[in-house]
Amino acid sequence: MLNLIALVQEPAVADAVGKGYVAIGAGLAGGLAVLGAGLGIGKIGGMAAEGMARQPENSARIQTAMIISAALIEGAALFVAVIALLMANKIKF
Repeated sequence: MLNLIALVQEPAVADAVGKGYVAIGAGLAGGLAVLGAGLGIGKIGGMAAEGMARQPENSARIQTAMIISAALIEGAALFVAVIALLMANKIKF
């Protein structure tokens, strides 16, 4: 509530509050990207291990699919982390 009042009253305060929101957003974006990638890769690894245990003759195919999927998830997380860093670097206090 106080932030909204500050936004209306003084432009310098509004600018500082806006920069703070950008910093919080950049941190949350990077953190959630890494968290999501970790959960996704963990689930892929667990399911691949289970699949290899159930069908050892298909281990090579399962492992190849697992590595490709993990690389795609990691690439998406890296993209979001780069965007978050670019957002954070735009802030000049």
